[in-house]
Amino acid sequence: MSEPNLILQIEEPLARLTVNRPAVLNALNRETLAELREAFASLDANEAVRAVVLTGAGEKAFIAGADIKELAGLPPLEAKEFAEAGQGVCDAIAGMNKPVIAAVNGFALGGGCEVALACHLRFGSTKARLGQPEVNLGVIPGWGGTQRLPRLVGRGAALSILLTGDPVDATEALRIGLLDRVVEPEALLSTCEETAKRIAARGPLAVRLLLAATRRGVDVPLPAGLAIEADAFGLAASTDDWREGTTAFLEKRKPEFRGR
Repeated sequence: MSEPNLILQIEEPLARLTVNRPAVLNALNRETLAELREAFASLDANEAVRAVVLTGAGEKAFIAGADIKELAGLPPLEAKEFAEAGQGVCDAIAGMNKPVIAAVNGFALGGGCEVALACHLRFGSTKARLGQPEVNLGVIPGWGGTQRLPRLVGRGAALSILLTGDPVDATEALRIGLLDRVVEPEALLSTCEETAKRIAARGPLAVRLLLAATRRGVDVPLPAGLAIEADAFGLAASTDDWREGTTAFLEKRKPEFRGR
């Protein structure tokens, strides 16, 4: 019996999703892409899950990229469809109503870097290597690398990575903002899960509204973004969690959020 492409472990309120193709450094083929999209849709709908940690099996790779065996022979129309499939997975991650933390345990190259870019937070081990090496193959990124990377680290740093195809190590990734935190390999998952637990303890509707406001507002002019924020603030005020959180603060006790 073959090993599953994905391993999902749920210990409420957290979920850990592992890409389980270590023999090919967790490279993503079309089958695994479809499974990832389905898994994230299921996790987004699961109200008991309040944060997700995404990682790769083994010690060498988070996700090494797209499966080159599938990529090599694609005609133009199928290549576009493959790009759209990968973008669909990344969009599903970025659009989650709960935070997704990438635990980058090794290589995150090409499509693997693009999946990490779609996550809300990226923590890496000291062994992490991130990059977009597509130009080395006469290819360009197709799952959002040309769009999300400049938005995250700035045009200059992004173009240096995109045009040379050279990966950056964990220290450089942290410096330019591609990683949010770097820890020793043995501490990576526990650090991600500790952060996920802290977030999961916050008001779930507030987290959801915060993610939506940031997602909708980050690329619009400031006045439009502030209007989005004000709308979300007003929506938060309509929730039981708002009343519970503010009352608990005044009563000097820990709030008991119920996601209502």
